[in-house]
Amino acid sequence: MTTCVFDHPWLSGLFNDAEMADILSPDRQMAHMLAFEAAWSRACGKAGLFDAVKAEDAARAIESAQIDLADIAAGMGEDGVPIPRLVKQLKALAPAEALHKGATSQDVVDTALVLALREASNLIETRLTELEKHLATLETEFGDTPLMGRTRMQAATEITVRDRVLSWRLPLLDHLKTLDQKRADVEKVQIGGASGDRKALKDKADVVVADVANTLGLAPTDKAWHAMRHGIAGYASFLSLITGTLGKFGQDVVLMSQQGIGDIAMSGGGGSSAMPHKQNPVSAELLVTLARFNATQVSAMHHALIHEQERSGTAWTLEWMVLPQMLMATARSLAVAIDMSQKITRIGQAPSA
Repeated sequence: MTTCVFDHPWLSGLFNDAEMADILSPDRQMAHMLAFEAAWSRACGKAGLFDAVKAEDAARAIESAQIDLADIAAGMGEDGVPIPRLVKQLKALAPAEALHKGATSQDVVDTALVLALREASNLIETRLTELEKHLATLETEFGDTPLMGRTRMQAATEITVRDRVLSWRLPLLDHLKTLDQKRADVEKVQIGGASGDRKALKDKADVVVADVANTLGLAPTDKAWHAMRHGIAGYASFLSLITGTLGKFGQDVVLMSQQGIGDIAMSGGGGSSAMPHKQNPVSAELLVTLARFNATQVSAMHHALIHEQERSGTAWTLEWMVLPQMLMATARSLAVAIDMSQKITRIGQAPSA
């Protein structure tokens, strides 16, 4: 039984995002870990650290491996990481001397994470672009319509719909620019070995790192980032900035749709069990909720920056609890905002009767 709102039997109807859930699914995470292990065996084989024939045999066995996830879960409870049990399963299928040696659990888990973030970023970029286009359409259609400007929620001076829509749309363009930098910050292979110094790779470290990175489509690094988590934390903060922008959109729509104001009209809406005449702005409210949720998670991700010495067993695992939830909230926010932007039928002063 799950209690998480993103995959709860009925709460998920409001919170779930199927595409992001697929990206974060256990099967996809395992596929990324296996991709690292296969790339590792091949790279070490080519570098002469493993027997080349056995390394290729190991890589092929890894790629076709069927992993017992229940066994991985049992091992997780004992070891705190999934990799010892994973390696044990792989050694039953492939030459033991040609797999994983020289790598460490954090190399596998972190590289799998950034492979998932790469997919998540693709989805986020697509949705940001789509939402910006829909808001631009609203600006074109209603932009010159008069609208009462409001400061501190009180009537101020007359503006146009364009003035308000721009406050929803322009930040999306900034987020798209920022996303490129955030991708560069996190889409890096993780290779450090036992204590992060790559000592087991001897003079072949640079060659192996470059080879694995190239195979996985990630950037190589001069040093492992085991205990340097600013890139991951910065990416999480960026997610909160996106949902914050969408939360502002949602908050405005909630206020504009109030009875007696009526600055916006939309198709659809939520019903009430007690008041069937009501049409509640459920989507707009959800954007506010998800923005506030992500904002609270940023604090946890910043706590996870504090890694002691060369590896942390506490800060690292905190990331596992928080970052997937933030990704789900961000994807759901974008999907809801896209849908909501297409249901707006009027913005601005209602035509006189």
